[in-house]
Amino acid sequence: MFLGAYGQDAGFFGTSFTYGFRDRAKVLGFFEELTGERMMYSYFRVGGLAWEVMNGFEDKCRALIKELRAGIKDFDNLMSRNEVFIARTRNVGAITAERAIEYGLTGPMLRATGVPWDLRKEEPYSVYSQVEFDVPVGEQGDCYDRYSVRLREIEQSLRIVEQCLQKMPKSGPIMAEKMPRMLRLPVGEVYLRTENPRGEYGIYLVSKGGNKPYRLKMRSPCFCNLSALREMTIGEYIADAVMILGSTDIVLCEVDR
Repeated sequence: MFLGAYGQDAGFFGTSFTYGFRDRAKVLGFFEELTGERMMYSYFRVGGLAWEVMNGFEDKCRALIKELRAGIKDFDNLMSRNEVFIARTRNVGAITAERAIEYGLTGPMLRATGVPWDLRKEEPYSVYSQVEFDVPVGEQGDCYDRYSVRLREIEQSLRIVEQCLQKMPKSGPIMAEKMPRMLRLPVGEVYLRTENPRGEYGIYLVSKGGNKPYRLKMRSPCFCNLSALREMTIGEYIADAVMILGSTDIVLCEVDR
């Protein structure tokens, strides 16, 4: 949906949004068949899954991957070499790698500056140490690089899904045995972070025991990514502010956290 909205900002009117909503509908349709919901899935559980995958899961997933790859080509053909889009994004809103690190930028915002930082590579969790994927990076840290990194990351995500399908057991339990319905936390504190589409997403939790946290703080990448907006817009045209803001791909409700 970033690609669709960003194309709209650049003046592609309905074409990019049509592509974005088309592919989004395919993904949500697949999730709905799997979980029963299109948005709030409640499918994953501590220790496993809520229920087994639907019949034909692997074939349907592979068919979806094929369609999404075709969607990537549509965006690439529409925007990547379009001279108007290049003029609106290349050398616009650039930020150096050093300043990006100082601002705490993560995700595509940081990788667009040429820094190949991805927690799935640097601090592997889940099954990421068992799959192969590349970390797309930019060169100039401008609006075009931020667009390009996100476009290429979709292909890497599909590559990861294909490997997971290959490694996925054909049968077996979907939930750990004797998993209690209500979890009780030991006394202590913990901070964990994961790679989110917009950057590093962290959770800081303090427990005094029991089934509720004493304190819980969520660290969204959007706040830090937005904090660099002023520096990226200084010296640019007012019309370019729309492109620069759009390239940060923020969610304002996350900024408020």
